[in-house]
Amino acid sequence: MKVIIVGVGEVGYHLAKNLSNEAKDVIIIDHDEEKISLVEETLDVQAFLGNGSSPAVLKEAGIEDADILVAVTDSDEVNMIACLIASSQTIIPKRIARIRNVEYIKNSKILSKDYLDLDLAINPEEEVVKNIIRLIEYPGAVDFVEFAHGQVLLIGLKLDEISYGVGKAVKDLSELRNYLKNNNKVLIVAISRDNRIIIPKGDTIIKKGDILYVMMEAGIAKDIISFFTKREERVKRVIVAGDSNISSFLANELDSMPIQSKLLCPNPDRCAKCSEVLDRVLVIQGDITDSAIMRDENIQDVDLFIAVSENESNNILSSLLAKRMGAKKVIALVNRIYYIPLVTTLGVDIAVSPHLAAISSILHFIRRGKVLSVAALKEGEAEVIETVALETSDIVNKPIKDIKFPKDAIIGAVVRGDDVIIPDGNDLIFPDDRVVIFAKKSAISNVEKKLMVKLEYF
Repeated sequence: MKVIIVGVGEVGYHLAKNLSNEAKDVIIIDHDEEKISLVEETLDVQAFLGNGSSPAVLKEAGIEDADILVAVTDSDEVNMIACLIASSQTIIPKRIARIRNVEYIKNSKILSKDYLDLDLAINPEEEVVKNIIRLIEYPGAVDFVEFAHGQVLLIGLKLDEISYGVGKAVKDLSELRNYLKNNNKVLIVAISRDNRIIIPKGDTIIKKGDILYVMMEAGIAKDIISFFTKREERVKRVIVAGDSNISSFLANELDSMPIQSKLLCPNPDRCAKCSEVLDRVLVIQGDITDSAIMRDENIQDVDLFIAVSENESNNILSSLLAKRMGAKKVIALVNRIYYIPLVTTLGVDIAVSPHLAAISSILHFIRRGKVLSVAALKEGEAEVIETVALETSDIVNKPIKDIKFPKDAIIGAVVRGDDVIIPDGNDLIFPDDRVVIFAKKSAISNVEKKLMVKLEYF
């Protein structure tokens, strides 16, 4: 597979790194000489210095035989023109552009087949807002991903000293089995420990500080969260802090929810505009790192403080300050993916990344097989892939225990019509089943070779 990536920002660099590690043919284009030098020194990819929307540069990069063009520069216009030029020069199978301007996203005619004809227009800010809203709706979770139109959930749960399971082996969670009713099942597909992903075995001991990744049917999610955390959490009071599109989008979402919400924003113009359209959310002008303002707004009574400004340093600082002053839980927007484990170590409960959201969306189109969705987790160290089992696949009509599957990957759920199956080794996969797979980065290539490629049968 040949992938051309236009733009060596956070998304472009990490996407190129992941794909080159999987032995894919990756070509990078950027107009910044320093960024191109960095790519040449650190990644096993081809790099071209130039404008990614230039027909000559795209031709030199080999657009004629590329499988995918991914345009992720900081300019929406450059991204769109690059895709337009690519489609005019050759029949490139897939074109993906990051587009942050909501006016472009809402104008479906521009993105339609008669004009730009994009396979995917990514708006990472919207994805971040959706993720934060899910975390508000499912308090107690530190990670949350939906599959199969919301029928299957993968939830990350951070365990402390009172959490259920701490000190027990996975095979000894008998209270959990007794708790489940109506043939419901859950499956611990992974454990994140010390920033490492573990695919657990029966004798794996669960420890304090672990993040359990649990796959389940959607209807039992809140009960399972309460069971593991031993807490009945509810989000009643929220402060959103920041002067960004994400802060405005998030305030708009909260405006229709039965939650006491405030928007703390330093920009007077944005405050005025938000005040005009928000009914329930109280808008406060001020510095998001000002402890006096936090004290005035009774930060100690806040269930969730969400820092989503354009400045990630301010997000981290204000979140840590809010936590120290008594906020029960804090979320910080972090742009640099490598900062995420550091930030959570410092005390931020949840770090969200628009760049990681963008990478997840792009991987959906890169993974082989009939892939429906992909979620990148833990700074890209793992992926969850939702795909369809076709009749030609050798994984169908046999017990899962008899399928030769990579050791660093696990089948977490099978969806058959309206039925969700959290499988054990004796369950079978049938043609047209949706299959949800959790895989460490080290197993992705083998998953593609042994499973995804065979699902397409070529």
